[in-house]
Amino acid sequence: MLHSSHGIDYLLDLNARHAQDFIDLATERRRYRGEHPTEIAALKCMDGRLNLPVMTQTALGIIQPYRNLGGKFELGWPFFQATLDQWVQYSISRGRHCMVFVTYHFARGDVHRGCRGFNYDTDAARDTAIKLKDQFDRVYGKGAVIPIVCGIETDLEALILHGEDDQRSVDLANIRETSQLELFELLRSLYPSMPEKIVSDLTPLVHGNIRHVSEIRASNRAIEDAEHKEWVLGVGRGFDWLHVINTAFIVGPFDPHLSVAIETAANLLKGNIDEGRVDPSKGIVLLTSSAYRDAAGAEYRLSREKASFLSKFSLDIIKDRVPGLVPHLQILTGLTDLNTRKFEVLERHCDIPVFTA
Repeated sequence: MLHSSHGIDYLLDLNARHAQDFIDLATERRRYRGEHPTEIAALKCMDGRLNLPVMTQTALGIIQPYRNLGGKFELGWPFFQATLDQWVQYSISRGRHCMVFVTYHFARGDVHRGCRGFNYDTDAARDTAIKLKDQFDRVYGKGAVIPIVCGIETDLEALILHGEDDQRSVDLANIRETSQLELFELLRSLYPSMPEKIVSDLTPLVHGNIRHVSEIRASNRAIEDAEHKEWVLGVGRGFDWLHVINTAFIVGPFDPHLSVAIETAANLLKGNIDEGRVDPSKGIVLLTSSAYRDAAGAEYRLSREKASFLSKFSLDIIKDRVPGLVPHLQILTGLTDLNTRKFEVLERHCDIPVFTA
């Protein structure tokens, strides 16, 4: 099954619709944060299927995403360290707890619908997530930041919560509709040292995922809809509007070996073309985004420079290491206003032969 809607215009329309939804939900976000103030981040693979706001039925903008190939991160990476610690200090300055989902993903029905970043090795992905959780504990102790190892099963879009001792886990696909109190007690048993307020703020996300899994089951979604058919390579930040199944590989700018992640994602896109999962005539897009909040100062101007650099950097890597992808590429470069999620276009090229090596 090939995608019926590809290309830059589709992406810009998708962003416009998401941005409007994000703006419309401003009141809902304020209400939610008033009741559940814990700041939540998610470290995820570049696989665009991993849409935690949808999977947890949580308002857009509540979960802060960070993405990299295979969900691999190191707190020693300078840019990732600085970005994450800025988020932690922001939370602490407002008297809020921090919770981080350290994720890995797999598919229960077929190993080859799992994580390509780990060559479909779920055990290796899970072990890497556990090591990263342990690193958080070493750096931040047991109070300022609470890391949770969380598996994401993409066939049913179910979360697998790993207890703080790494010995016990709960697959939410196996839990039917239950009360908030029962879920609260379940989470207390999984995370006995977690502050009660964080448990309370985690409960609605867990409840939302149980409902979501039930809806996925009831929809009888075709299994091929959960397969890899990505046709976009997104590089940079500000991509939470792009969480659409089978659309994009998203590479964050955190890894010191960024060129390797870009090369890997480009090879995966080329594989989707070669294996007939996507139609290249409808457009394969290299999408680069930088993110900003303050449009009045240097942050905005720096964001423009970053987006342009990442676009050229990514294209040069693809030309050098995956040249067979170049004739299929369309280029879209821009920046995302984090206050609205609106994407501003800096550059677009649909005339694919321009980029032929």
